[in-house]
Amino acid sequence: MDESNRASYLDDPPNSRLFLVTSKSITEETIREHFTDFGEIQDIRVVRDKQTKESKGVSFVKFAKSSQACTAMEEMHGRSLAEGTKPIKVFIAQSRASGSHRDVEDEELTRIFVMIPRSFTEEDLKDTFKVYGDVEYAIIIRNKTTGESKGLGYVRFHKPSQAAKAIENCDKTFRAILAEPRSKNASADSEYVSNLRSEHSANDPGSNSYTSALESSSYTTGDTWTSDVITRCLLVSSRAAVTQEHIYGLFDLIPGMDFCEMQRDQYSFSKGLVRYNNLGSAVYAKEKLNGFEYPPGNRLSVSYIDDGEDRTSPMGKMAMQLVAAQMMSVVWNGPSGAQLMNTSAGYTAPSVAQKARVQTDVALPPLKKLVASDSVLKERLFVIFNPSPLPVDVLEDVFCRFGSLMEVYLVPGRNVGYIKYADRKPAHEAIALLHGKVINGIKMKVMLADPPKEESHKRQRTY
Repeated sequence: MDESNRASYLDDPPNSRLFLVTSKSITEETIREHFTDFGEIQDIRVVRDKQTKESKGVSFVKFAKSSQACTAMEEMHGRSLAEGTKPIKVFIAQSRASGSHRDVEDEELTRIFVMIPRSFTEEDLKDTFKVYGDVEYAIIIRNKTTGESKGLGYVRFHKPSQAAKAIENCDKTFRAILAEPRSKNASADSEYVSNLRSEHSANDPGSNSYTSALESSSYTTGDTWTSDVITRCLLVSSRAAVTQEHIYGLFDLIPGMDFCEMQRDQYSFSKGLVRYNNLGSAVYAKEKLNGFEYPPGNRLSVSYIDDGEDRTSPMGKMAMQLVAAQMMSVVWNGPSGAQLMNTSAGYTAPSVAQKARVQTDVALPPLKKLVASDSVLKERLFVIFNPSPLPVDVLEDVFCRFGSLMEVYLVPGRNVGYIKYADRKPAHEAIALLHGKVINGIKMKVMLADPPKEESHKRQRTY
């Protein structure tokens, strides 16, 4: 098999190949023994030094199905394959055709893009796909003028294996594909949308979607899409890379959001559209989140965008002015005076509560005191942050809750850090509870770090 045919074979189906970081002593036979239970293994390659033929501690495992590879990744990451060896790291390998050496992030594997009946509601979409696993959210793309479904949607699962099973097993009429991350300039789902638009534009008189507006907008002050008129639709801009999931989670804290779409422009800036189902929520979101630091050190820009609604009637203007005035009063009076209130225009303003320092859906244990920093180090965790590191005080707040926390260290200039514990049990409990979870909008991968040299030697002498 020549190189080009082999590359095609290894990428078919997409995301069916694993990248393993192991101890150099791990053999192909050991890998096969531990991974064969997850499905049909088509190929295993242990990368070796060209001169010495010694393993480099890196291997690739090719499965017949993407769901098999994803399940293996979820189950085997952080496990030891042989006594006395370090825990392995398991990732989905990047496509050979992409030319990139970056491993695929978990969050790129959990969101699928589907074609659906226009009669579908978000609940119908969620119910249809929940048979494949836990659904985090389901979003239907709607026409900006009529609010009608465009027959397209996104479904986000909690695990990559669940999304893969949905793509493999759902009815073919859904045309399910993995939604490409918005950081890619020419994403597959954008091409998919274009194809579907051309198929259905004749039946959709309002085919200019929010995505069209998004593609036309820019960050310049002369942006023709931004509006001085208060509307239900907001343009969100960020110089730092932020994902759609992060923006969705941030703006969804304010009730009434019914649309969120983020993309990256040619300058790698993030921009997107957020639409609320009422004017009051949009006003509140704009005033509270414009200039908000997210991620830390990066300020979001939030402005109104023309949503095409007619506000020329005297009643329309009066309603808009009344809602805006009442919402601005809530904003400027601060959290202490915030109350749910009904306006004469029929809108409900969201309540405001002082946010805790740690925002997460994870049920965290109660706080515990840190131990002395000069205590004997028993276990060290390695943490990867996406899109940026959490502050040290927040990390201490989170990781101290398992007990025996000595120190939190962030590697300067990188999205990684180390957590040091004086006992192994709390460190392992932290991994079990926090790996893959989101804290303050930041996703964390938590795993065992290579032990310090002194500790490593001690462990080796015990075997």
